[in-house]
Amino acid sequence: MNAIRVLVVDDEPLIAEAHRAYTQKVAGFEVAGVALTARDAMSLLRAEAIDLVLLDLNLPDKHGLEIARALRAAGSGTDVLAVTSNRDIAMIRQAVALGVTHYLLKPFTFAAFRDKLDRYAQYRRQLAGSVEVAAQHEVDRVFATLRGAPADTLPKGLDPTTFDLILTALRGAEPAGLSAAEVGVRTGTSRVTARRYLEHLADSGRVIRSPRYGGPGRPEVEYRPASGGTHRP
Repeated sequence: MNAIRVLVVDDEPLIAEAHRAYTQKVAGFEVAGVALTARDAMSLLRAEAIDLVLLDLNLPDKHGLEIARALRAAGSGTDVLAVTSNRDIAMIRQAVALGVTHYLLKPFTFAAFRDKLDRYAQYRRQLAGSVEVAAQHEVDRVFATLRGAPADTLPKGLDPTTFDLILTALRGAEPAGLSAAEVGVRTGTSRVTARRYLEHLADSGRVIRSPRYGGPGRPEVEYRPASGGTHRP
């Protein structure tokens, strides 16, 4: 899949640069442009193919949601992730009504930023090549990916704490993959337990299974994060 092209919009040059640098650190994303005003943002949106706008709402020449409104009015498929310090409930409701996919409050950590982009990337992968869904559970899965589902949606017998340990181990090994036994050693769990979590992650598309050759006998299975896939469901 091609890299997701991002437009960073923020009126503070230092913050815009920080968001640009954050975006470049997330696999599968590239920055197509940076704008400090609504006018410059709209010019870049007309000139460039943009998949996602990281949008500050408090711009000097126009409210950021006016950009989202203009995109919707034009029938654009460009998505918007609001990155703002605005905590007003009425503003959040407007953002939702205009199809803003995420609302990230400043200040935030890189981990929180990465999680939003990870979810967005997985959402796009789930819809890639699809014309329609076959059943309600597929719709539910797309919305759960985009919005985030509570931890109690883990299958029975899997707990959030161990789940997070498994994810941390996988991320710590990138770009290499890990076997279930190796994950067990890193997390203090048994090979069987680690495999249950890894198989759940693989079945849900968040990690990729692949054979590891080189030893005697059958190849061992190793697991590595799918691009943008290692977050709690």
